[in-house]
Amino acid sequence: MRAPFTSDSCKESQLDSLNPQSWLQVERGKLSNFSSQASSSSSIESLIKVPEPPVHPFFKPVDYVEVLAQIHEELESCLPQERSNLYLFQYQLFRGLGEAKLMRRSLRSAWLKGATVHEKLVFGAWLKYERQGEELISDLLVTCGKCAREYGPVDVSSELDVDISSSSHETLSMMNDKHISRSVSFKVGDEKIVCDRQKIANLSAPFYSMLNGCFSESLCEHIDLSENNISPLGFREISEFSMTGSLNEVSPNILLEILVFANKFCCERLKDACDRKLASLVSSRDDAVELMECALEENSPVLAASCLQVFLQELPDCLNDDRVVEIFSHSNKQQRMIIVGSAQFSLYCLLSEVAMNLDPQSDKTVFFLDQLVESAETNRQKLLAFHQLGCVRLLRKEYDEAERLFEAALNAGHIYSVSGLARLGNIRGHRLWAYDKLSSVISSVTPLGWMYQERSLYCEGDKRWEDLEKATELDPTLTYPYMYRAASLMRKQNVRAALAEINRILGFKMALECLELRFCFYLTLENYQAAICDVQAILTLSPDYRMFEGRVAASQLRTLVREHVENWTTADCWLQLYDRWSSVDDIGSLSVIYQMLESDAAKGILYFRQSLLLLRLNCPEAAMRSLQLARQHASTEHERLVYEGWILYDTGHCNEGLQKAEESINIKKSFEAFFLKAYALADSSLDPSFSSTVMSLLEEALKCPSDRLRKGQALNNLGSVYVDCGKLDLAADCYINALKIRHTRAHQGLARVHLLRNDKAAAFEEMTKLIEKARNNASAYEKRSEYCDRELTKADLEMVTQLDPLRVYPYRYRAAVLMDSQKEKEAIAELSRAILFKADLHLLHLRAAFHEHTGDVLAALRDCRAALSVDPNHLEMLELHSRVNSHEP
Repeated sequence: MRAPFTSDSCKESQLDSLNPQSWLQVERGKLSNFSSQASSSSSIESLIKVPEPPVHPFFKPVDYVEVLAQIHEELESCLPQERSNLYLFQYQLFRGLGEAKLMRRSLRSAWLKGATVHEKLVFGAWLKYERQGEELISDLLVTCGKCAREYGPVDVSSELDVDISSSSHETLSMMNDKHISRSVSFKVGDEKIVCDRQKIANLSAPFYSMLNGCFSESLCEHIDLSENNISPLGFREISEFSMTGSLNEVSPNILLEILVFANKFCCERLKDACDRKLASLVSSRDDAVELMECALEENSPVLAASCLQVFLQELPDCLNDDRVVEIFSHSNKQQRMIIVGSAQFSLYCLLSEVAMNLDPQSDKTVFFLDQLVESAETNRQKLLAFHQLGCVRLLRKEYDEAERLFEAALNAGHIYSVSGLARLGNIRGHRLWAYDKLSSVISSVTPLGWMYQERSLYCEGDKRWEDLEKATELDPTLTYPYMYRAASLMRKQNVRAALAEINRILGFKMALECLELRFCFYLTLENYQAAICDVQAILTLSPDYRMFEGRVAASQLRTLVREHVENWTTADCWLQLYDRWSSVDDIGSLSVIYQMLESDAAKGILYFRQSLLLLRLNCPEAAMRSLQLARQHASTEHERLVYEGWILYDTGHCNEGLQKAEESINIKKSFEAFFLKAYALADSSLDPSFSSTVMSLLEEALKCPSDRLRKGQALNNLGSVYVDCGKLDLAADCYINALKIRHTRAHQGLARVHLLRNDKAAAFEEMTKLIEKARNNASAYEKRSEYCDRELTKADLEMVTQLDPLRVYPYRYRAAVLMDSQKEKEAIAELSRAILFKADLHLLHLRAAFHEHTGDVLAALRDCRAALSVDPNHLEMLELHSRVNSHEP
């Protein structure tokens, strides 16, 4: 798990210690003691203390749409060597927005557009680092006959071009009247080595002057080179190189001798050949550490790049090696140029990010960020570097230095850095100053949610509550306002309101800190069954999670709480799972599966179920981890092949997923293999003729043994295919049979059948049943809105926005209605309030179209460019951009 980036001021506001044993006595006989402690107001206060939100080390512009548009515009006209830096900055912006998929795509673009080998090395290593844990995917693709190691090592010695200044000199036909011999003998140690005078002279200007110029050596046939740290074997290789232009296979030590000699005598071609030869021999970290020192001393860029590649390919492990950290953290500007050329800022962005993920307060993090600041050249680079280093200095309580850095970032245009300055002011006792600082920002720019959240930290009572309400209105994805309000309500013993408040955000965002707070609420209420449900969900999402600011392992708290809940048998667990699955209680289902995994039950299928729930909860990384565990625990080969197929399918390799399904079916016909093949086939082609094949596959799946949970899903999917083919009676039968085995989501499919039969009222009623049964029902409200009149539609979509403000359809619908009513400003404002916190292509597309309709060409062009930053290949967006661009003044 990556290290938490928690602000120092937050830590100071917490209790210094928390002993979980005092809260959760393991012995059942001490339950009453626990209860009396939990009921005391001071104990409640210590359990539900909400830490201040951290000052994130991210680039967070006031108007991210404008910045995305600027980057897109610059990418259209910039020089090739500028592209990677622009994509890196785009990555940093998406990082601040929390858009993981877009971040990775920007990194990939930076890698693809890298103009130098150094950029390829840095961004290739960055992508490899981001894909930690996904090595299995590459291995599976190889088994399907597809090579996927695209971010592997680069042949540096053959791809890195080095400008070798002309140092050779053509042999002069003039040989003087002194009849100088064509050969010359060099004494090296106790040996004499005879060489071709002109071939040696052609190695460099110094040798040419020595052998053909006015020096005394030009008249000598014997020259002593014994004092130049070259061995006889080394000099013979130099003589051979002067004749052939290539180096023989010799030991690294001899190559090092030759490199030093070549550098001393300015033999550029010899040095380059030696540089490349040594670079090809770097195969381990120890090699790289040893040879990097030589590369820096002798200015050998190819060798340095080869050593760099070894270090980067071993991230993050190599940053635990002090020798590697020393090389990166203490190199000067000239040495950085040798190591990584013009990609210095990119390199230290990567190293800083890795170091912050390991430990944001470590010395090496500071070292790398110092280098990042030194490497920054543009204003954008400087504001990012200043802000990131300021955040780390704040964590380390180096307040004066942090203040200087935040001021520099703010002066460079990074408004978000004011949050760091405000924290520092508050730490120094200037709370009113901090409040006024934020108020000044709010009044001078378009206010954002984080600004009100930050200002709320410096006021109390109604003012604080109002600021947090405003923060949620502007950005409902911020977790701190919900947590603060819920904790405040809990302190006032308004339990129902407190739980409702924390459940608001957990309904659409699986935030671990919010699950932790709710866990604490349940402890104070002595509701241990609900508490263990939340802690097991936490451990599913993050097995190494630590609570109470990292002081207590979540697994330890689970062990303590479990002593106070009834043990379920395997049969009990299955019944509980059916209940929660049918009521669309995904967190509850996760908890039950976590408990079942401790039994002797087949673990492969349980991990697979776990992955399905995690995908539904929009936790793709945790879902992939569960899928890999399912594969690891598969009891048979055909079961393993199914999980491998899903791993490939979920990572965008649909055809390879199909291949795995077919391999599994060839071994044994099973429900999951047929289901996977049907699912992947339906997604791989829009050809209607495939529908009959998908239907037959799902019908085959239903003939195979499986449990009701999966049978219900298959019936639901089969019903959807029947609907698409116009077979409404067959579809209705599928949905009804699915409902009989409590597959609740089948109500939605049955509602669609009613609508196609022109029975809108029945469709509305069917969706109402789903809403009543489902714990998570925002999507059900959204779907029901299609089956009612405009007023009810508006009410349902308002409910959707309350339950899940990240769903974009309600904003688009309301905006379209306003536009139809010729309320252009209100329509644009409706889209803008969602765009403030969600970089969504469809929202930007619609707003661009609205701007075009109202004649605001520049605003339309801005939104088009921002949207194309989100999806560069969206055809409708490209068409709109082209049309608007042609009207630009």
